[in-house]
Amino acid sequence: MDAAVDASGSGDDERLDRPLPEGVRRRVVGIASDALGALPAAELPASLRPYAKFTAARRAKYAGTALAAALEAEPLFRLRIADRLRLGQPELVKALEGGAPPAAADPMDVAAASYLIRPPGWSRLVAEAGEEAERAEAEGTAAEAVRLVEKLQGELTALRASARAEAERMRSELDAARRESEGLRKRLRSLESDTRRAEAATRKVTAELDAARTAAQTERSTAEGEARRLRHRVSEVESALEASRRTTREGRSVEEMRLRLLLDTVLHAAQGLQRELALPVTRMRPADMVEAVAPGSASPHDVARRALSEDDPALLDQLLALPQVHLLVDGYNVTKTGYPTLPLEQQRIRLLGGLSMLAAHSGAEVTCVFDGQDLDAPVIMAPPRGVRVRFSRTGETADELIRRLVRAEPDGRPVVVVSSDREVADGVRRAGARPVSSALLLRRLART
Repeated sequence: MDAAVDASGSGDDERLDRPLPEGVRRRVVGIASDALGALPAAELPASLRPYAKFTAARRAKYAGTALAAALEAEPLFRLRIADRLRLGQPELVKALEGGAPPAAADPMDVAAASYLIRPPGWSRLVAEAGEEAERAEAEGTAAEAVRLVEKLQGELTALRASARAEAERMRSELDAARRESEGLRKRLRSLESDTRRAEAATRKVTAELDAARTAAQTERSTAEGEARRLRHRVSEVESALEASRRTTREGRSVEEMRLRLLLDTVLHAAQGLQRELALPVTRMRPADMVEAVAPGSASPHDVARRALSEDDPALLDQLLALPQVHLLVDGYNVTKTGYPTLPLEQQRIRLLGGLSMLAAHSGAEVTCVFDGQDLDAPVIMAPPRGVRVRFSRTGETADELIRRLVRAEPDGRPVVVVSSDREVADGVRRAGARPVSSALLLRRLART
């Protein structure tokens, strides 16, 4: 505060040559803030009335500037605060007014009381208190600086020790990492060597496996060729046996004819005996024993000599028109030719449905044969009307079952076998049946 101070005592002419020290100012504001609550509102300056109902702490916080200005500008207000100070600290005020401030009193309290009471020499007391406060603050600051320096030096020493320990730890960890890295490199080299050996062994085993597969394929091809040769040989033997049987039957028929002619001669020579015995006159002649096609009958092989091509569906209609014809169908051979992508069950259902309609239209006996040697369980199904369904036995193929069914038919009955398997076609042809392709049956079923 640079303004001159007006006092009621002998210090009216005294002035401060510099602003009120900050410590003294805070003490003065605190004393005024405490005393403000006890003063009537009418005795308060207008600038301080809004803070009258605040607590002392809030007045010191929010009205500090206003209080300092009022104490400086309004001597009457300052005197009222000084009166409240006389009531609160009478001994200090009495000592100041007597010109002998107590030696043990706080310099700040002495300076604040001197500023409010304004005894003679108050400006000196305020200045000395300010200097004392500044000196104490400087000493405190120096001590704090020394303490801070000592603290920082201790922290620096600790940090240096910690840094040395951390560096030592990092060196230890680095050495350990280097040792571990070296161990990993050795392990990696070992694994790479093991990998190369394993790859070499794998290549060797692969080559051996390929060689074994090639040998197995060769052996399989040889076995299949031998099996085909044996099947062909069996077919030849069967053909020879059938020819032998036919020759035997023809020989027997010739002998019987000769005997019958001899008997007819005897009968003609003895007509009386013939009439007495009532023996019929024979109608058999040698020409009747020559194999040929009689009027109104034909064999499946005779149909083949007509003008129809082998892939004409009308050929199958002509074959099925033969009296007592029996149609044998190689089931899976037909389905895998016509609709191989369907499941086996759907293949069977589709084929049998078409065969049922064909049997109803033609009146022929129809048998459908499926390969059953690899079945895990019996097939549960209801055969369609007019179609006989058979599966081959365990260890038997559908081709073998078809040949057995052909051999079971009596001589002279027309038998038509549907299969695109060349071996099946050749075998049934030698047995007297008429083979047709699966594609021909599929085209005929497509028209149904």
